[in-house]
Amino acid sequence: MKDGTFSTMGLGMHLVTAVNNAANRVPPAWPLDASVAVNPFLGENQDTLANVAARYERIAGTSVVMPREWYLAKITSGDITDDDLQEALDVSAYNEKPGNTLQLKAAASKSARAPRALSTIAELSARYTQVDWNRFVQERIGLWASGFFDQGQALWSTSNEMGVWMSWRSWATHDVSPQLLGLNDFCYRADELPESAMDAITHFMQELDVPAEAIDTYMHQLYLSLGGWAQYARHKLWQSELAGVSNPIMIELLAVRLFWEHELYRTYHGVIGAAWAGTLRQHAEPLVPNKDHIIDEILQEAAERAHQRVLYEALMSTCSTQDVVTKETLDNTERAAPKLQAAFCIDVRSEVFRRALESVDSSIETKGFAGFFGLFTKHKRYASDVEENRFPVLLGATLTSGTKKPYDNKCDGELSQRYKERAHRAWGRFKLAAVSSFAFVEAMGPAYVVKLLRNAFGMQKMTAIDAHTPELITGLDSAASIDAAETILKAMSLTTGFGHIVLITGHGANVVNNPFASGLHCGACGGYAGDVNARLLTQLLNHSDVRAGLKERDIVIPEQTLFVAALHDTTTDTITVFDQDINADEHKNALVQVRRWLDEATVLCRAERCAKLPGANSANDVLTRARNWAEVRPEWGLAGCQAFIAAPRTRTANKNLQGRAFLHDYDWTLDKANNFATLELIMTAPVVVASWISLQYYGSSVAPKLFGSGNKLLHNVVGGFGVVEGNGGTLRVGLPWQSVHNGHTLVHEPVRLSVFIAAPKDAMTAILKKHAAVRDLFDNRWLHLFALDDDGRAMARYVGNLNWEPVIESTSNYVSEAAVPA
Repeated sequence: MKDGTFSTMGLGMHLVTAVNNAANRVPPAWPLDASVAVNPFLGENQDTLANVAARYERIAGTSVVMPREWYLAKITSGDITDDDLQEALDVSAYNEKPGNTLQLKAAASKSARAPRALSTIAELSARYTQVDWNRFVQERIGLWASGFFDQGQALWSTSNEMGVWMSWRSWATHDVSPQLLGLNDFCYRADELPESAMDAITHFMQELDVPAEAIDTYMHQLYLSLGGWAQYARHKLWQSELAGVSNPIMIELLAVRLFWEHELYRTYHGVIGAAWAGTLRQHAEPLVPNKDHIIDEILQEAAERAHQRVLYEALMSTCSTQDVVTKETLDNTERAAPKLQAAFCIDVRSEVFRRALESVDSSIETKGFAGFFGLFTKHKRYASDVEENRFPVLLGATLTSGTKKPYDNKCDGELSQRYKERAHRAWGRFKLAAVSSFAFVEAMGPAYVVKLLRNAFGMQKMTAIDAHTPELITGLDSAASIDAAETILKAMSLTTGFGHIVLITGHGANVVNNPFASGLHCGACGGYAGDVNARLLTQLLNHSDVRAGLKERDIVIPEQTLFVAALHDTTTDTITVFDQDINADEHKNALVQVRRWLDEATVLCRAERCAKLPGANSANDVLTRARNWAEVRPEWGLAGCQAFIAAPRTRTANKNLQGRAFLHDYDWTLDKANNFATLELIMTAPVVVASWISLQYYGSSVAPKLFGSGNKLLHNVVGGFGVVEGNGGTLRVGLPWQSVHNGHTLVHEPVRLSVFIAAPKDAMTAILKKHAAVRDLFDNRWLHLFALDDDGRAMARYVGNLNWEPVIESTSNYVSEAAVPA
């Protein structure tokens, strides 16, 4: 065995393909310092919800929809109407579906059969022994993995230079606990394993007698049993794939888990052999949704149509004739330049602030754009060598940036800051070291009384915004700068009508004692705040050479227009304006007025958010939550997200969307001459990122044990990159329960995202035809797509297979096909 001579001929390339397919079904999990929302169904886009329900019942014993009582309550209250139920029935392609709405209601009134997973060998072994082998395996793998993946938290970490397989083999040869529980010769057999993880997998599968038809779901089940460890390894593979290099990490991690299955079967096959053979027969059966899965899919569809109906009415109510500003109107009307134009991230939390800001003065205009503002930069903070990827995780860096004061050993300020950081890290390691920690507690414990009291009363220091002005280091010469500025402004639909002050506003969150703090930052900025990208863009757009180049391309930015960067703290709704980055003397008075408007909007925003936060009785409570180290809900993040709207702001202005919609400014009439390049970018990047966010909240709500990270109160940070619940075991990923639940009920309505785009259907159809992965999301209804017409009154729904159908308005009249731009 040790010479790695196991034959792979038995299962052949089918096994290699199956292992890779199973690995691709595992969603990646980013580390805590740069966490971003991830679609837990990332590998399931080619299946429908009912098919996925059948899969997760088999491998996890988990439902992927809400309990029937949830749907029944909505039917009883009238939130879900008979029309919603009938429409959901009509679009279901399954022959086994209920025959009419009465039968569907009757089904909703009965609980679905409790899902039951097939057993792993670890679970079968536990039935015949006094050992919870499943839990034991998770703990042993977790103990090794926490050291292997450690990012500096552990004082004694496991070597990761040899890779997962060799590292674990080395570790397992010294782990005698399995032998004490009955797995004889465990250490010896680990030492005798082949050097190739794939050879080991092939041997294990042959020994376990796994037929080819059973490999898919069995492999997926084993990855699932590893919890967040498999997802964090998938993140490592994701990074390698972006860099264009191979990485066997997922194959090697699967080999580790399979070794445990093999050893348990070797030990207990006499008592579990028959049960295991029966399990394999069930794994080998085709995955076909049963009647319960079909009914649940239809009820979920009906719930989503109910929400869409409410949103239709909201959008229609804002689009009266006097509200709609068409291109022809703008061509024939002299419109005064806005005194303030504020561009925000499309994040749903920005909708609340944008609405508040627009309400304080009629000369204010807001826009929505992805919060990295089109700059794919790797950034190094002041006195730091850590590269922060401040762009969507789906993409790669094209720029690098740092601070305007480059690192220089002779630079006393930066060198002094580096010494402070090193001293802080050394002090932290001293406090936790195996020997010094005991003396530290005895000697220094009383000295921490002041700090404990200060933190308990919310008087601790908050993380300061980096005051050092960022600058681009590499990536853009003069011509490229003009190209970038043109692309960004066109993507923002901002090529004319510039305001006197244009505020480029990123967003972030400033909280204490929260391992998930980066998850409250900007997802488009890779889990970091959006201040750096906003400040870099304002420098670009204020540059005289760039403006001159844009003028030659028919984008004329008036001389008096000034771009200013800002940061929206979504926890406190405070806006920080970075006017120190620019020469703003001529706009001094205007900026004073801008700050007044922002302060007024902050007050309105806090008052609105206060009503939704548990225990918040006044707007001031919103402010203090950020400093409260015992607060498990400093803000709601993106809970409640339901829609993505890409349209001119006139479609959504003056309408309270309750912080539930991603708002992206888009004018298709400006994009038509560019072959709808901006539309393609929106549908393949921001829409996909929004779907990841929406489906993470969905998964953490409907299946919190599988897709959520559990209870914040029980979390312990491990390795500096993730959390475990309690003192070990499986790495927990996804959203904590407190992020979707207020203690009494869900605050996130688990519905899949509805995407509304004001653009011709033919243009969207062409993009779906070109991008198969995006089309899968809509064809299998992980996302819903609608076309808004030019007046904002009528819509068409995408129904799959590149087809559209008219949508019934609230007046119960069908929209004619002619009403929707083709």
